[in-house]
Amino acid sequence: MTDISNSFGLLRLPDSIAFGDGSRAGIARTVASLGNRALVVCDPFLSTTEAFTTLLAELEGLNITVTVDTQVVPELPVTVVEDAIERAKTSNPQVIVGFGGGSALDLAKLIALGLAHGTPLNRFYGENQVPGPVIPLVAVPTTSGTGSEVTPVAVLADPDRELKVGISSPYLIPRAAIVDPRLMVGAPAAVTASAGADALVHAIEAYTANNHAPEWASPLPVFVGENLLSSTLALEAIRLIGLSLRDAVVDGEDFEARSRMAYASLLAGMAFGTAGTHLSHAIQYPVGALTHTPHGLGTGMLLPFVMQSLLPTDARRLADVAGALGVAAATIDESAQNAIDEVAAIMADIGLPADLAAIGVTEPDLPRVVELSLTVRRLVTNSVIDPTEENLHRIVRAAFSGDRTALKPLPATASNESETSK
Repeated sequence: MTDISNSFGLLRLPDSIAFGDGSRAGIARTVASLGNRALVVCDPFLSTTEAFTTLLAELEGLNITVTVDTQVVPELPVTVVEDAIERAKTSNPQVIVGFGGGSALDLAKLIALGLAHGTPLNRFYGENQVPGPVIPLVAVPTTSGTGSEVTPVAVLADPDRELKVGISSPYLIPRAAIVDPRLMVGAPAAVTASAGADALVHAIEAYTANNHAPEWASPLPVFVGENLLSSTLALEAIRLIGLSLRDAVVDGEDFEARSRMAYASLLAGMAFGTAGTHLSHAIQYPVGALTHTPHGLGTGMLLPFVMQSLLPTDARRLADVAGALGVAAATIDESAQNAIDEVAAIMADIGLPADLAAIGVTEPDLPRVVELSLTVRRLVTNSVIDPTEENLHRIVRAAFSGDRTALKPLPATASNESETSK
């Protein structure tokens, strides 16, 4: 039983969240409640779809002046983002709509930031550097993965740096999130796999994040670690993804699987928006910049290795993950290992690579990957593992070789044995 007297809870969320089949019908009225000049940021391949053209007609039917920006690219180079901010100034929007995958939603957030507080954006890199509110945002995801519709984070690429950069601030949380699983139907299998893997990473890392006791009288960090409210959401997200991700990848028309994944991604975003993520994300930042591979592919491939490294110190929470995935065993340690093995099996079944070498990382790259991972302090310090060069190197080395046994703990000590018998 959870000791609530020694725990805490914190969530920061949009003013409204709508989920369900048909909820997209409420987008136009939501936008109208925030302003009558709208900039709609949309993935280019979605701009001619029936759902998007219907949305534009509905917005115009409410006398909203609409400007559309479809210049969304993967990984969002900072120059592309700042060009989009300059374009947006001509329409002077009162509300911004993000319609698409994670890059479209993040671009909408960054335009909202740039219009409110100017450029260059490097002034806002890191945590809590945004000085105040941004242009109101309405977020409409069309993939199940990033959870960006409810989070305080936007990620971009800066050529002056060797890894992706995050801007994290509660001011970046959209005012409204509208999640209609019907918009996810038919997404390509590779996109579904990468995005869904990232959602599972969000949920598991939120649940296993370091538990920081907040200093309530002081400004709080964006990520405060695992807590009562985030954990409830994270475990339900894990359960739903375990039931549905394989099916969603195999059959993009499986609406039940799509609905579960859309809901799970939303819950995982709500969870990690305050709890935060940790080592899979920290390591993926330099790996993604080095290999130009999708974010979710990298975090998903790394997750089993990160979980394996957690087992000696965090078996109880990994056992909870096993329970959510339906693979619990007789003891805590057995359950924890089952959770790791099941996550590895999910990632393999949806077609993710098994190791860093398979995505183009070479052995000489490893020391630099470790060095850069350690610079992402908001993530590496959010893990229960001491963020030393030695510990990160063990994980990265194991992920390079694809050998999780290199991270397995030594035989149980007496104290470990007593723990598993509880």
